Amino acid sequence: MIRVLIADDEALVRSGLRMILEAAGDVAVVGEARDGDEAVTAAARLRPQVVLMDVRMPGADGLTAAARVLAAPDPPKVIMLTTFDLDEYVHEALRLGAVGFLLKDTPPRELAAAVRTVASGQAMLSPTVIKRLIASFVDRAPSRAEIARDRLASLTAREEDVIRALARGLSNAEIGRELRLAEATVKAHVSRVLAKLGLANRVQAAILVHDADLA
Repeated sequence: MIRVLIADDEALVRSGLRMILEAAGDVAVVGEARDGDEAVTAAARLRPQVVLMDVRMPGADGLTAAARVLAAPDPPKVIMLTTFDLDEYVHEALRLGAVGFLLKDTPPRELAAAVRTVASGQAMLSPTVIKRLIASFVDRAPSRAEIARDRLASLTAREEDVIRALARGLSNAEIGRELRLAEATVKAHVSRVLAKLGLANRVQAAILVHDADLA
C-alpha cells in the first residue's frame, strides 16, 4: 500500500481526495492536514510515501510547507495541488524538489496514477501544466537578436564600429577612411574581432551583426 498524506485547507476537498485514493485499492490515506504547519508535523510523524500538498493554505502555504517537508531526511514525494495553473507556482514547486504538480480538476483515475508514478520514483505533471511549463520556457528563451547582442557585448566601442562597418560590406580601406584609421589598423581590428567572437570570416561577422539588428 502507498501511504499518502493529504494537506488542504478545505475539508470537502480532503474528503474527496481521500475517497478517490482509497478507492484505488493500493493507496492508504494515513492522515490529513488543514494547513502548511500541520502538513510538516504530520509528514514527520506519519512518514507517508507521498504528500498531496495544496499550494494555497493559511499560515505556512503549500510551497513553504513543501520546502520544509523536502528538507527532512528521507523525505516523501510531494505532489502540489492547485486550482490555479500559474507558472510561478510550477517553477517554484519544481525548484523546491516537488515531483508532481496537478490541478484539482484532474480526473480520479489520473490522480491515483500520479500517486503511483511518484511513489515509484518518477515525476508527474498534468498535461495542462506541462503545456504551460513548455510555453513559459519558450517565452523566456532568448531571441536570436538577444543572443547575438550578448556575443557582441564583449567588443570594445572601436571594435563594434569596425564590425558594423564590415557588416555594411565595406572593405578595410573604406572602413579606414570612414573611421579615420590606417588600413593596417583596421585589418588588425577585424582579425581581433573574428578571433574574439569565434568567427571564421567576415561573412559570419556580418550575419552576427544583422542578427543583432545593429547593421
